[in-house]
Amino acid sequence: MGSISFRLSKALEAGRAGRRLTRERILLDLLNKRAAARQAGLAELEAQLREQIRWALPVHSEEEGEGEAPPEQAPVAE
Repeated sequence: MGSISFRLSKALEAGRAGRRLTRERILLDLLNKRAAARQAGLAELEAQLREQIRWALPVHSEEEGEGEAPPEQAPVAE
């Protein structure tokens, strides 16, 4: 039994290895869950997810300047 448990644990670990949790990935997951909750009519769950989404959104200080894109999201010159 211990061998099966160990192999299952290793398989789960390997499956998660390719997915890095970034702020953007977490936000995307929360948005997808909120959309599913809304479609299912689960208002209370949707409200909870909205709060989590607000927390996950990046916050920029006034010193960074308004209207300026961060370096990784700089506008593409046409």
